[in-house]
Amino acid sequence: MAGGAHATGATQRSRAKETRRQALLSAAASLFAVNGFNRVSLEDLGAAAGVSGPAVYRHFPGKQAVLGALLLSVSQDLLDGGQSVVAAAGDPASALARLVQFHVDFALSNPDVIRVQDRDFSNLSADDQAQVRALQRSYVELWVDVLAGIHSETDTADLRMRAHATFGLINSTPHSVRNHGRRMAIKSARPLLENMALAALTAPA
Repeated sequence: MAGGAHATGATQRSRAKETRRQALLSAAASLFAVNGFNRVSLEDLGAAAGVSGPAVYRHFPGKQAVLGALLLSVSQDLLDGGQSVVAAAGDPASALARLVQFHVDFALSNPDVIRVQDRDFSNLSADDQAQVRALQRSYVELWVDVLAGIHSETDTADLRMRAHATFGLINSTPHSVRNHGRRMAIKSARPLLENMALAALTAPA
């Protein structure tokens, strides 16, 4: 019984720590998006997550590490999610449609993270920059492989350009949806984004 109770307690502490870590990452996304990385302090992060500034060090060695964990986790989630989508699809056309849906959902659900990526990538450590770039290249190549099944005669560089252009289209829209006076309902933005992205991706070369 004592051993079981100890294990249960350790598991609960581990879960609580992970919950706090995720709360810090969520707070970081919001604060970095609004104020920029350089204008946010560890005390700001702690306060937003309900802990003291020094308590942040229990989870991260510093503010730069928080930024790294945020962008690395999102990049890994995108790659893992995209791979799952493609694996479940029966053909390239279906895979492409599902990839578009997946990425649109990500963009509409994570506008703060997109803004942080755009503005504060240069504040990552060199190692984290390299890892984020590697994950994102793998994500792009996932799209390129799917596009190759639709545009079999098209050069790989052109397919890669299509993918990047589509990311630009999808990722830029949450900014306008969020920032202009009358916020467009997500239920209206989603089908519009999906249709525009698919039209661009499937247009003749």
